Amino acid sequence: MNDTITKTRSTATDIEVPQKTMVLYGFGQVGAQLFRDAPAALLPLFMTTMLGISPWLAGAVILVPKIWLIFCDPIIGAISDHHKPRHGRKPFLVFGAILTSLSFMALFTFSNFASPLWAAATMCLLFFIASTAFSAFSVPYLAVASELSSDPHERTKILSYRIVFAVVGVVMGVGLAQPLVFMLGGDAAAWRTMAVIFGSISLLAMLATAYGVPVNYGKAHSVDPKKLLSRFSAVFDNKAFVVLSSTFFVQSIAQASGYAVVAFIFIYAIQDINLLLPFVMAMACGSILSQPLWLKLSANIGKQAAFWIACVGWMLVTITWLWVEPGNDVLFTLPFWGEMPTQHFLVLIRAFIIGCTNAAFSVLTFSLLTDTINNQQAKHGSVDEGVFSGMFSAVEKLAFALGPMMAGIVLSLTGFESSTEGVIVQGSGAVDGMVWLYSTIPAGIMALSLLIFTRYNKALSQ
Repeated sequence: MNDTITKTRSTATDIEVPQKTMVLYGFGQVGAQLFRDAPAALLPLFMTTMLGISPWLAGAVILVPKIWLIFCDPIIGAISDHHKPRHGRKPFLVFGAILTSLSFMALFTFSNFASPLWAAATMCLLFFIASTAFSAFSVPYLAVASELSSDPHERTKILSYRIVFAVVGVVMGVGLAQPLVFMLGGDAAAWRTMAVIFGSISLLAMLATAYGVPVNYGKAHSVDPKKLLSRFSAVFDNKAFVVLSSTFFVQSIAQASGYAVVAFIFIYAIQDINLLLPFVMAMACGSILSQPLWLKLSANIGKQAAFWIACVGWMLVTITWLWVEPGNDVLFTLPFWGEMPTQHFLVLIRAFIIGCTNAAFSVLTFSLLTDTINNQQAKHGSVDEGVFSGMFSAVEKLAFALGPMMAGIVLSLTGFESSTEGVIVQGSGAVDGMVWLYSTIPAGIMALSLLIFTRYNKALSQ
């Protein structure tokens, strides 16, 4: 029976992937995106406005568990590879889905602590458990993308479905979660209600992938677990993977520093939290509508050239947030909306452009990753997809911890005042810090990532 499964898996990548499989694979990203956005966009605000934790300490709470993932993710990838010939990746996806969702709920459940220090210690422990659980899902999930098809354009199509569902996750995790908390009163009970709602959605989405993606995909190969170190060595010997991972790491720090203060920007700089949902919806429209354009562009001019265009566009529009301010005029009036201030209109224009660029370099980064993994297989005859995916996943998670850590340090240095009573008035220096973290700082970091990426083409040929 195992021989039959192995044979089926060996040929599964040679045929066109059914649309149903693509949809069910992509649907899992809704849950993954919700958890990914929690530490970056929700936890800093929750800890600083509900638990009284200072911004720099809140950043450390997020960072410490993520350091563990540098080791955890590759190990889970290796174990997942080892068990794939017999069980597939389904057991990891199911276990990860259940524990991740429960952990998400737990993160926002507790709010009464003896001191901010006890609160920080408890949140750090909960986030450590949650992050480990998420690794059990996210690492095998990423590996599946490179295993479903051996055709690079087919893999790009698979990942485009993933990005569409990622947009849905962003709309819920960033656009709906925080306004929902405010609508429910902004107190501890409101945070708990939000966590239960979105934790349940995460569970359903991730289980849909776990049970929806067929078992018989990709090549099955059993590897001696004693050779774990040599398998990691193969990853670091792949120069193209190292360059791509380094680029992705720096870019993710740029994104994460902005994610950490997105709610702060709408509360303090724009002074209208209700604009956050339209902002994310406009970004989602840009992401979804631009997908066919980026797929066609990458096929015509190449993935690397399209990647450059997307990153430079993101960098340029990000700089313009430096001039954001509250809307005090009326540019025009819309039915069902009302008065539209000039600043609010510019925010929505930025959102649409950012959505377009986000969709591009998100799809293309992971498409380049699957190409890199496939190139390793072509050169050496076999490849441990889980190990490569585990390393790449660890890079992203560490970056999305360093972003909030950096944001916390900047906010602390610019005078942000923490609270246990919800949102309070902040000084002009703290607001300036928020704006810098959403404009010039991420734009500068993105420019650095492109310097690293200039070495990718040369590394690919080595």
